[in-house]
Amino acid sequence: MKCLKHFRKFSTFLDLPKNTHQRKKLDPIPLPHRTISEPKGQDLDFVNVAHSHLIHSDWSKLENLASGLTPFRVKHILLKTQKDYVLSLEFFNWVEVKNPNSNTLENHSIVLHVLTKNKKFKSAESILRKLLKSGCVEFPAKLFEAILLSYRMSDSSPRVFDSLFKCHAHLKKFRNASDTFCSMKQYGFVPTVESCNAFMSSLLSLDRTDVVLGFYKEMRRSRISPNVYTFNMVMSAFCKLGKLEKAVEVLREMENISLKPTVVSYNTLIAGHCNRGLLSVALKLKSAMEKNGVCPDSVTYNALIHGLCKEGKLHEANKLFSEMKRIGVAPNVVTYNTLINAYSQVGNSEMGSRLFEEMANNGLKGDILTYNALILGLSKEGKTKKAAFLVKELDKANLVPNSSTFSALISGQCARRNPDRAFQLYKSMVRGGCHPNKPTLTLLTSTFVKNEDYDGALEVLKEMLERSITPDLGMLTEICNSLLICGREGTIIKLLQEIEARRLIPEGFDKATIISSMD
Repeated sequence: MKCLKHFRKFSTFLDLPKNTHQRKKLDPIPLPHRTISEPKGQDLDFVNVAHSHLIHSDWSKLENLASGLTPFRVKHILLKTQKDYVLSLEFFNWVEVKNPNSNTLENHSIVLHVLTKNKKFKSAESILRKLLKSGCVEFPAKLFEAILLSYRMSDSSPRVFDSLFKCHAHLKKFRNASDTFCSMKQYGFVPTVESCNAFMSSLLSLDRTDVVLGFYKEMRRSRISPNVYTFNMVMSAFCKLGKLEKAVEVLREMENISLKPTVVSYNTLIAGHCNRGLLSVALKLKSAMEKNGVCPDSVTYNALIHGLCKEGKLHEANKLFSEMKRIGVAPNVVTYNTLINAYSQVGNSEMGSRLFEEMANNGLKGDILTYNALILGLSKEGKTKKAAFLVKELDKANLVPNSSTFSALISGQCARRNPDRAFQLYKSMVRGGCHPNKPTLTLLTSTFVKNEDYDGALEVLKEMLERSITPDLGMLTEICNSLLICGREGTIIKLLQEIEARRLIPEGFDKATIISSMD
């Protein structure tokens, strides 16, 4: 994304003064006071007449004045109606239709002041979004300046800048958001914690954890008090970086300032530890949350069950599955998919089928992940007919086979030593717009080799090369050695030349030994 290159700018947060003594040197810049010329003559008459029609909601008479609208006149009408935000917004929207050129940046700013002063933040953000989507690079700075210059004349509140900052955050315009934050501080304004949270949330959605933590530090230096949502995002950032001890410290910090951690707080830490294989700590965190009166939910159990399944601890995962049902936490599709996939991976398709049946009895519809896991389990056991039957069931469930579906079917045919049938499935996969991965093509090649069908293996290798996939070291060595035994030195030379030309020679491949064996 283009915006990512601007994150370096955000490092300025880390360079700002870090102690009170330094901060005192940076007194806020005084707000500019712009004097505005009052309407006279025809302008004054127009403003008074239009205002009178407006407060009496006489839109038919206003229609007759539309041709006389000018930015100057619109500005003064907005200023006269600013105590009635409904009227101001109605007039602003009417001008947008009748004479949009009269709604200058300054007039946009005035209506933004009116709306934010009256806490109509959604209406203000709607106007801001429309403005900011203009695409002009210099525009955000001009908008901030226009809002600043009209601040005093509109008797505004700091929430107008807060809305601008939050809107940049929601639009993922991070450079503009950081510029707005710094400019606000220069004039003695700071955003609300809710806007800061919106900014951090947008950053986390792009995995910019480093910037999230840098901004959090600046929040604290700016004396913006974090809330539970802030702490949850900071914990998430630390977990994504693998700094789990730091994440737990944040939980302790929450408790020290009498903020009660939520189920999301604990779930974040539990998932973070499960992802790193630290299941004992994750289970202790579950016990701690229960002790502190926070009830685990399906997200808690799903994270723990997934972590246990990943470590091959299916017995412990099943115990947690039984526990969640016993205490009234309903398993969802994610829970069942995790367990079905785990049993399928170990070749226990019977248990996977039982879970699928239980899932249906509980009113849950399987998704493509459910069916793929079941198909994989059956394929691993060589039950290709049952797997093919499930593929037909996909259409009834309004699901479309994907790469994983075909890979599972191909693995089933390979398990039965039917590489020709597997290759047909591969071709169907490609025709359907699905992309095979390296493990699937490697398995297919290996099966041809086991059947001593080297032409078939070479055909799959050719497919790998065309997709710029580096062949597996062991497989390539085995093919070359097998072709040597068959006396097909010319085929080997041609194959290696093509692999070298595409720069797809696997690391560690001993070409010299292969060539010397031909002598």
